[in-house]
Amino acid sequence: MKREIEQVTNRIIERSKPTREAYLARIEAAASNRPHRSSLSCGNLAHASAGCLGTEKDRLNEGETINLGIVTSYNDMLSAHQPLGTYPDRIKKAAFEAGATAQVAGGVPAMCDGVTQGRPGMELSLFSRDVIAMSTAVSLSHDVFDAALYLGVCDKIVPGLVMGALTYGHIPAVFVPAGPMPSGLPNNEKARIRQLYAQGKVGRKELLEAEVASYHSPGTCTFYGTANSNQMLMEIMGLHLPGAAFVNPGTELRDALTEEATRRALQITKLGNDYRPIGKILNEKAFVNGIIGLLTTGGSTNHTLHLPAMARAAGIELRWEDFDDLSRAIPLLCRVYPNGQADVNHFHAAGGMGFVIRDLLKNGLLHPDIETITTGGMPTYGTEPHIENGKVIWRDAPENSHDEEILRPTEKAFSADGGLRMLTGNLGRAVIKVSAVKPENRVIEAPAAVFTSQEDMLQAFKDGKLHRDVICVVRFQGAKANGMPELHKLTPSLGVLQDLGYKVALVTDGRMSGASGKVPAAIHVTPEAMMNGVIGKVKDGDLMRLDAETGDLKLLVAAEDLEKRAFATFDDKAEHQTGFGRELFAVFRDNAGLAEMGASSVLPGGTA
Repeated sequence: MKREIEQVTNRIIERSKPTREAYLARIEAAASNRPHRSSLSCGNLAHASAGCLGTEKDRLNEGETINLGIVTSYNDMLSAHQPLGTYPDRIKKAAFEAGATAQVAGGVPAMCDGVTQGRPGMELSLFSRDVIAMSTAVSLSHDVFDAALYLGVCDKIVPGLVMGALTYGHIPAVFVPAGPMPSGLPNNEKARIRQLYAQGKVGRKELLEAEVASYHSPGTCTFYGTANSNQMLMEIMGLHLPGAAFVNPGTELRDALTEEATRRALQITKLGNDYRPIGKILNEKAFVNGIIGLLTTGGSTNHTLHLPAMARAAGIELRWEDFDDLSRAIPLLCRVYPNGQADVNHFHAAGGMGFVIRDLLKNGLLHPDIETITTGGMPTYGTEPHIENGKVIWRDAPENSHDEEILRPTEKAFSADGGLRMLTGNLGRAVIKVSAVKPENRVIEAPAAVFTSQEDMLQAFKDGKLHRDVICVVRFQGAKANGMPELHKLTPSLGVLQDLGYKVALVTDGRMSGASGKVPAAIHVTPEAMMNGVIGKVKDGDLMRLDAETGDLKLLVAAEDLEKRAFATFDDKAEHQTGFGRELFAVFRDNAGLAEMGASSVLPGGTA
């Protein structure tokens, strides 16, 4: 193992020791050598089996047969989740044929940041992760399952499912993906049309045609945002079957992998021969592998929130300096939009996750000795699945990339580092993704233009007030203020300014997502403005410096002058905390933790 990786891992282990030991003791106490439903009263058990018929009911009532719970995020409004509608019947059939049973334990909500982008519903988005975690716990609360299959894909859904699953850490877990839609309009063309629309050079009709050509069929969006970063994580952290992440929906291989996932779930229960509870699989090394996967593939900045939140559910404490130190040790091996022009289908065809994992292991850049849902551990993830005689088999992933414009080995890496930085200074701490930012755009010193909503910033752009060197500060966008919405709607306008030759950047206590692109964006600034963070003291015209190379984020105002300034107030608070269901989430806003700790309202994480 590379020395820097070992150092970060050992630091996390030592830091997390008290909470991790307490967590493991809890799940050990919850484990049982017999199905928990065998201890239910007759009335309890009758309720649990009443919806089943014939042999299934008999198996459940006997109490010694394996019963799988299915927790699903299916809905048919969102393309990524639409394929999951057929999964429960397929899983039940595979379980039944293996002499077991399976039941849909419950559903969790699945919302799409792509649909709610720039809309009030986006202010529920981050908190939906905590709702999903709670819904998962409710789904499993009947205590009748020996293992669970989790059906989820997109941004908050998979992290929420993981958080919920870890509260039942004694139960084995297999995550079952849906796969990406086939490729549509090329990503560079989609970005071009978006910028033309922002400039008023094309109308809504042309923009809609481009968007529909991009997002066109069932399956995950094909750019490498949070949804596809989720699937990468589940693979490199050992909760998927090897090679399952990016197989298209509706294919023979996709269906066969779902059935094989069911059979594997049966094998890793206490009643099987290879017990593997999720609480032990997701240890400190597994989370380090997840961060490494995020860095080497250029994945979503949202996971600087989600990975700490998931880890805390397992008694493990991650910090942004862990991401930063690992980023300096991990090479960037992938160019997938927005870090390149290829989509995830092209990435998968070039060698995909099997190639990446195989190369990282070969070069001592990934922990090989973590437990996974497979018998062979991490090395088995350097393979890819195929159908042979109607069954899934795995073969070694290719040793050589099929397209080095998309995917490269370590010795030919696109960059020596992973392109994610922690920024620090008198504004607090933030993160920035620079893998898609050209080196000449990574350092900017310019006056601030301060806004409390993305609408105000967009209006200033339309009015020509931002056509200059400028650092746009968009505050009161944190979890406590308005749920920490994604501000991806600002990307086209900022891109236009940069293309015109201006030095521009964004500084915000909000999110920018996996679609963070070519414009430097210091995001997740913590403490946020609503926590009396210094971002709440910035004034229009203040000189600021963002240096992604040195990790500096500074307000260039004398300390004594800054000390005298009052914190800005969130005058638009009422507008962002009522309507569209937002009033129901007051308890989440009030209890939201620091961004660096995951900004969770249901797990401990600091509320400075």
